[in-house]
Amino acid sequence: MKLSILAVGRMKAGPERELLERYVKRLAGLAPSLGFAPVEWREFDESRARAPETRRAEEAKILLAAMVKGAHLVALDERGASPASEPFARDLAKARDSGASALVVVIGGPDGLDGSVRASAQKIVSFGAMTWPHQLVRVMAAEQLYRAMTILAGHPYHRE
Repeated sequence: MKLSILAVGRMKAGPERELLERYVKRLAGLAPSLGFAPVEWREFDESRARAPETRRAEEAKILLAAMVKGAHLVALDERGASPASEPFARDLAKARDSGASALVVVIGGPDGLDGSVRASAQKIVSFGAMTWPHQLVRVMAAEQLYRAMTILAGHPYHRE
């Protein structure tokens, strides 16, 4: 199963990018043994529209067009549920076992996700009620994907 993270905005060089790259590399080593391809990371430019609603709509068109047909979409959104890591891992395994062509995690821009992206998602996930910088959300998404893979593999990483 193809595994992708699609994010609005570009991540700059620095410690957050280095940490993200560490988790992406770890995922690449573990995911294939569990039936997932190494993660594909794609970034898209933020819309330059003046109104937040227009920006979200323009970004949504780009994100939805970039998704593989038949993908299982996980949208990261503050209005989503905050599952524990083990149920999240089980959800990923169910998506894989259901025959979905890909698992896509979407991270919106500073204005969040358009309703069309949330409506297309099979799962809407939040990293809690607090607001997080987008650079950290990217790291957290990659880490939680890696953690889910370690749980599925029976590795003790998730107990650290």
